[in-house]
Amino acid sequence: MVWLRRTTHYLFIVVVAVNSTLLTINAGDYIFYTDWAWTSFVVFSIAQSTMLVVGAIYYMLFTGVPGTATYYATIMTIYTWVAKGAWFALGYPMDFITVPVWIPLAMLLDLTYWATRRNKHAAIIIGGTLVGLSLPIFNMINLLLVRDPLEMAFKYPRPTLPPYMTPIEPQVGKFYNSPVALGSGAGAVLSVPIAALGAKLNTWTYRWMA
Repeated sequence: MVWLRRTTHYLFIVVVAVNSTLLTINAGDYIFYTDWAWTSFVVFSIAQSTMLVVGAIYYMLFTGVPGTATYYATIMTIYTWVAKGAWFALGYPMDFITVPVWIPLAMLLDLTYWATRRNKHAAIIIGGTLVGLSLPIFNMINLLLVRDPLEMAFKYPRPTLPPYMTPIEPQVGKFYNSPVALGSGAGAVLSVPIAALGAKLNTWTYRWMA
């Protein structure tokens, strides 16, 4: 049943990586500032960190080799850049989709796994916390490189938005005064159980395919 286990493993990797790309684009790329401004940054940061950690830790524990989480994050990044190019071909600017900074976060996860001598529980707790804490910080820096997120959002509204979600003037600071701090705190808390879920999925794969 080795072939079935390997097939299931690679299918899971592809599905999660593709879903990460879809999440990046359909949930609002980071130019989702239109309606909810900083609130969307917090929600999106949490979604991205949990989506990364569940697949990265699954892949890393499946191989047992530090470095595979970074490889997985690279796959996600490549998928998103391809999608970014597709939107550019449709006439949207390159700034319309900002690719999240996944690779350095996965490197932190790999480093934790390596430094603790392949301790699964340390990777879940410490690695998951580091990913959740770091993603909003990295991505806020990432957004500073975008020309003008609000201008991009209003000039090029996403065609998937229904009429009642037409961009409105955002109330920056209305919901949260510190989106990075809130995103980091919530992401650090939620990434740990999601990392544990990724580790458990790895165990279930072996059990089901034994």
